[in-house]
Amino acid sequence: MSPRLLQPRFLVLTVATLLMVALTFSLGQWQLGRAAQKEALQAAIDAQKQLPALDGPALAAMENVADAVHREAALQGRWQAAHTVYLDNRPMDGKSGFWVVTPLLLAGSQQAVLVQRGWVPRDFTDRTRLPAVQTPDGVVTVRGRMAPPPSKLYEFDGAAQGRIRQNLDLSAFSAETGLALLPVSLLQTGPASEGLLRNWPAPNTGVDKHHGYAFQWFALCALLVGLYGWFQVFLPRRRASAAPSSVPESDLP
Repeated sequence: MSPRLLQPRFLVLTVATLLMVALTFSLGQWQLGRAAQKEALQAAIDAQKQLPALDGPALAAMENVADAVHREAALQGRWQAAHTVYLDNRPMDGKSGFWVVTPLLLAGSQQAVLVQRGWVPRDFTDRTRLPAVQTPDGVVTVRGRMAPPPSKLYEFDGAAQGRIRQNLDLSAFSAETGLALLPVSLLQTGPASEGLLRNWPAPNTGVDKHHGYAFQWFALCALLVGLYGWFQVFLPRRRASAAPSSVPESDLP
């Protein structure tokens, strides 16, 4: 065995490299596992989109309405315009404004669903001025896809009251309005109307992100193996073979 293989420096470098190779490879595998989970989630979302559109009675009759998320729906009911809320600091098409949400009392039911109706720009000269949004009277049919409640942003104390709010908690809003709100929302789709834009982004589970992270970890793993092989195996052997052999002077002619 070469004396070099027993040197402390070589042993430390070898152990450290093995540990880092094992770590980076396992992290790459973990990211691939996360990607597989997200692909399964995307497949479930796509399957939901293929189901027939829900109507109000079918939605209200579901034991777990969370199972309806991402499914198309066409709900009939009456707008509860007095409880319309403008969620602040919500972007669409790269512009900041409001998401307008209004409860819809389902026809033939005492239950209601919160509808994310669309986006409107805000008045930057007067923050308290609300943009004009038309809310039809009578029974309407609202089409869209079922979604979780509106996403939440960081907010300061006192920002959860009034028409302009940062966030909306369904349980608290249900108690505030006296409406029996279902624990989901409807993301209204379709062309712009009633003063609202509806260019909602498609659901993105982030599969590509995990594939990218996995590639980075595997690339780092391969780099570690390559550097170790070059500096600890190939170069020492190359130098040893290139070094002139020492010949005793007594053996010279």
